[in-house]
Amino acid sequence: ETTAHVGQNTGDTEWFTPPEYAEAARAVLGAIDLDPASTEAANTVIQAAQIFTPDEDGLAQRWDGRVWMNPPYAQPLVTQFCEKLAKSVRAGHVSAAVVLVNNATETQWYRALVDVSSAVCFPTGRVRFWHPSKPSATPLQGQSVLYIGPETKRFGEAFRQFGWCALVQP
Repeated sequence: ETTAHVGQNTGDTEWFTPPEYAEAARAVLGAIDLDPASTEAANTVIQAAQIFTPDEDGLAQRWDGRVWMNPPYAQPLVTQFCEKLAKSVRAGHVSAAVVLVNNATETQWYRALVDVSSAVCFPTGRVRFWHPSKPSATPLQGQSVLYIGPETKRFGEAFRQFGWCALVQP
């Protein structure tokens, strides 16, 4: 008897962003001011001016400027990080953001992101993440990259190398 591939989840919540996605995000944003869900190792690739590690609790901090976010892939953290980003955008603190998440289009947290987004990219195939102390891993679910900000053309140019990109209609 076989089970669905999503039933074979490893339980890992930390999936580190591949360099080519970070480079594309910097091409869109110009620079990354903040990564609110990061580590020192992850920031060697992201190159954010400021990061919040788990010890600093990014959810308890104010987020400002241009944000890169690859949130923890576990509940309730993924919901909390996505909702915090949406609130920070609406409050005018975050001017632009690029977010790499599972393409869980049926979830409330994904909808919270879409509601403030201006474009989205659905990569062809699954993103190959990395980890500083484990072999590279391909997740069991597909991902999407959401863009919040005015540079939708630049986003499409930078991210279409990964898959299908489109504007998000309000």
